[in-house]
Amino acid sequence: MSALPDQGAGWAGAAGGRHYSLSIGRVQRFVLWLFVFCGCFALFEPSPYEVMFLVTLFVFMVTGLRINAKLLPMVVLLLLFNIGGIFSLIPFMDEPDSVRFIVVGVYLMFTAILFAALLSDDAEGRLNTIRQGMIASAWLAASAGIIGYFNVGGLGEYLTLYNRASGTFKDPNVFGPFLVLPIVFVVQAILLKRIGLVAGILLMSVPVLGLFLSFSRGAWANLVGATLVLFALTFLTAPTAAQRSRVIGFAILIVMAAVMALLALLSVDGIREIFNERASLNQSYDMGVQGRFGNQIRSIGMLLEMPNGMGPLRFRFHFPEDPHNTYINAFASYGWLGGFSYVALVVVTMIAGWTMVWRRSTVQPYAIAIWSVLFITLLQGLQIDIDHWRHVYLQLGLVWGLRAITPEPERRAQV
Repeated sequence: MSALPDQGAGWAGAAGGRHYSLSIGRVQRFVLWLFVFCGCFALFEPSPYEVMFLVTLFVFMVTGLRINAKLLPMVVLLLLFNIGGIFSLIPFMDEPDSVRFIVVGVYLMFTAILFAALLSDDAEGRLNTIRQGMIASAWLAASAGIIGYFNVGGLGEYLTLYNRASGTFKDPNVFGPFLVLPIVFVVQAILLKRIGLVAGILLMSVPVLGLFLSFSRGAWANLVGATLVLFALTFLTAPTAAQRSRVIGFAILIVMAAVMALLALLSVDGIREIFNERASLNQSYDMGVQGRFGNQIRSIGMLLEMPNGMGPLRFRFHFPEDPHNTYINAFASYGWLGGFSYVALVVVTMIAGWTMVWRRSTVQPYAIAIWSVLFITLLQGLQIDIDHWRHVYLQLGLVWGLRAITPEPERRAQV
């Protein structure tokens, strides 16, 4: 939580006896914070996030941006993944939705590369800026979702979908998972005594309520799974017995608080009805030969005979709906080249992430928090399409950016 240090050349002036200074480092961090903060705006496209991506890219390219050689596995596999999508798109170039789908994928690839490259310098300061931007963004998105769910000011029709909070997102199933990493950041801050318990609970109260009211089973599972991984890694990497005891004590406390909050929410009739419906594992659209899982299984045989895939967003023309499985969609929309590249990207990211969280450094807490969420999210890809979630590419880029950080004497040549 340190103040932003001046870095590089800057300008200074005096007015009315006061001295003002603006450094390159401060400009970079402000632009980065604004870029990350804009991640909550997803109701329309292009959104402020897309605009800020271009601004951030320009600022960092002008003031200094390096791509570490250790990022090449991610860059190459993302590139192959999108090349596969372009090959799959060729027969359907006259379909705007398919073209837009591939263009968005290429754009998201560049956002991941940018986030990874940003950590080549001032990693701890920029990670702190990203953390602050995400928490602020989560507050805005969750506040909108809560306002929408309770139809404050008649805004329910704009900020909800199917009686579920969606906030500043089009889909509750994206809105909910977006809130997980900011919540995990706050939980970790309490664990590490960087923030008081009461202040921490207040800070994550609105995002947690927004996530719950999204009634997204995937988001619920993501938060629970990521928090468990966070506790486990924090416990295993804690340097002292006292810190390990604190993790255990806080884990018990947070479970008790979560149960009490859940019981309080379920005392509201409308919330209880939707919760009971969404909490059921036997959703009608999931079951049977024509259900989601049945369609996924039947599609595998077809995809084994289609090296170029079905085409971007063409799965829905063969089956009643989209696959809702990122790995099947990778083969369906990106062909064999894209599908195998995506699976390889997930595998090497798993290896890189698990290796990275054990490395002692000042950025280890960030590595643990980010990897705890990304690991569960990659598993969640078996249940929903995550390949166009902007916050997933942010997390992917940060994991690889963290992997590329080495102590000063061990740094190698960069390209």
